[in-house]
Amino acid sequence: MRLNEISDNPKARKARKRVGRGIGSGTGKTAGKGHKGQLARSGVSLLGFEGGQMPLYRRLPKRGFTNIFRKNYAEINLDRLQRAVDAGKIDAAKPVTEEALRQAGLVNGRYDGVRLLAKGELKATLTIEVAGASKAAALAVEKAGGKLVLPEPPKKPAKEGKKTVAKAKAKAKVEARRDASQAKGVDEDSADKDGGKS
Repeated sequence: MRLNEISDNPKARKARKRVGRGIGSGTGKTAGKGHKGQLARSGVSLLGFEGGQMPLYRRLPKRGFTNIFRKNYAEINLDRLQRAVDAGKIDAAKPVTEEALRQAGLVNGRYDGVRLLAKGELKATLTIEVAGASKAAALAVEKAGGKLVLPEPPKKPAKEGKKTVAKAKAKAKVEARRDASQAKGVDEDSADKDGGKS
């Protein structure tokens, strides 16, 4: 066997169609495009055009929207994590963070965090610090004797709408009146005591 004897299997590669190379080829002169008309010209795109009839992409309703604040997570399954531990890419004694996963080559590219999923089996006892995990994955980690550390959900700021502010003012007024009436009652009691002494 020599380099000049190496070849593909028969019909493994199909030769491209050469057009405009003489009438004997059958695709000469007009190159299979016919005579004149819109489709004989270059730069024509009729994708989705239905001859003036309302096209399908306009007949169907719009639905949903694209959330521009959506988080994009890298997904890691338990079996990949176990393989990395077996290969010595991840140290089971140290916490498994996103940085450790990147160094092990399990996460590449730009993501908003790592999410753990439950495909496969985890045997190693690991402390995993990720942005999120499925319920099944969390149970599998705990079953293997490990620990899953998730970030605390952010607290929602208190709403300060018009109704909330009005309620707060009304509550403050009621409390102020109550305090005033209590103070008045205390003054009257002390006055009665002083009158009784004299």
